Amino acid sequence: MDTTLSPAQREALIATLQTRFHKTPAYHQAIRWEDVLAKLQAKPDTLAILHAMETTGGEPSVVYDPEHPNDIVFMDCVKESPANRRSLCYDEDARRSRKANAPADSAVHLAQTIGIQLLSEAQYRTLQANGDFDLKTSSWVLTPASVRRKGGAVFCDKRYGQVFLYHNGADSYYASRGFRGYVIL
Repeated sequence: MDTTLSPAQREALIATLQTRFHKTPAYHQAIRWEDVLAKLQAKPDTLAILHAMETTGGEPSVVYDPEHPNDIVFMDCVKESPANRRSLCYDEDARRSRKANAPADSAVHLAQTIGIQLLSEAQYRTLQANGDFDLKTSSWVLTPASVRRKGGAVFCDKRYGQVFLYHNGADSYYASRGFRGYVIL
């Protein structure tokens, strides 16, 4: 992944992140923008990751994450699964195992390329507590090793006002299924 951003790209991204931060105070009640900005300035490589999240459709925003309570966490907060991260099987083993019609990439590999981690089920539920996400799409989430060893993977969505966790073969992929990720500052 190219980590070089021009000064104009950095400024535009920071402005976008700041606007989004101020529009969604419920996502991060105890976090101040000044603290986020200081961390962003201290970790310029993270800006490249956030830029990749943004350009693949994720609309990253700061979300308080109980799994990382002492950190500033950016999660994909786009209403539907990021458009440029769909039609992917779960991981590279699953992608390579397909005998025909393998997708171009996998969720786990693309996340690694971007520099993010897939949301866990708990993180996905935390995100959903802040709004309505994936009402028409679904998102792969971090799959327990015990499920993955048996050929499966898990994904979530929100229907009927409830968050649902489902399973599928890890090699499956659909135009409406993508993944959401996070990065810690």
